[in-house]
Amino acid sequence: MSYNVVIAEDFRMIRELFENTVNRAEGYNLAASYPTAVQAVKYLEKNHADLVLMDVLIPGSMNGLDAAEKIKSIRPDTKIIVVTSMPELSYEKRAREIGVEGFWQKEIQEQPIQEIMDRVMSGETVYPSEHIEVAIGNALSTDFTDKETEVLRELVTGASNKEIAEKLSMGQSTVKMHITNMLQKSGYRSRLELALMARHYGIAISDKD
Repeated sequence: MSYNVVIAEDFRMIRELFENTVNRAEGYNLAASYPTAVQAVKYLEKNHADLVLMDVLIPGSMNGLDAAEKIKSIRPDTKIIVVTSMPELSYEKRAREIGVEGFWQKEIQEQPIQEIMDRVMSGETVYPSEHIEVAIGNALSTDFTDKETEVLRELVTGASNKEIAEKLSMGQSTVKMHITNMLQKSGYRSRLELALMARHYGIAISDKD
């Protein structure tokens, strides 16, 4: 018996790496491979697959996590491994909420992707034991508190303090305090520079991306 695998990864070199891994691995069969999540979902609406390897940030009308949620709704028995190179912690949280069985960080690669595949197909839920640390100015991404990161995630959209306060149900003075703290930690001089760098390094990515 072979497990049928579907791949959704827009970066050609990574997609080919996954394809080669599946083709070489005993007990796996490459059923389909696409550069968009939408194509993978459409395939699974009509066909069965045992495992999906899904990138998070992928072009098209549906990101990897939205696609994973859709797949789980139509094929609840299909196992999913989400892959990402971004340190945005909300990705892992949402993946757990959706019921994604595996989460593989490209930059850390604690274990080879095939080992993650084997463990997931044997019934394990596999998530990284550590998170990517990225320098942002004078700080590390892990130096920001959860609340600061929530504010930062809204800041990268260009939202005002008032809009952030309304979205996060906090006072404008609290929003300003969090931004001031992040500026002090990072050494950046403006909220715009902070937002641009946070988005560039993938530290805080809004749900609109």
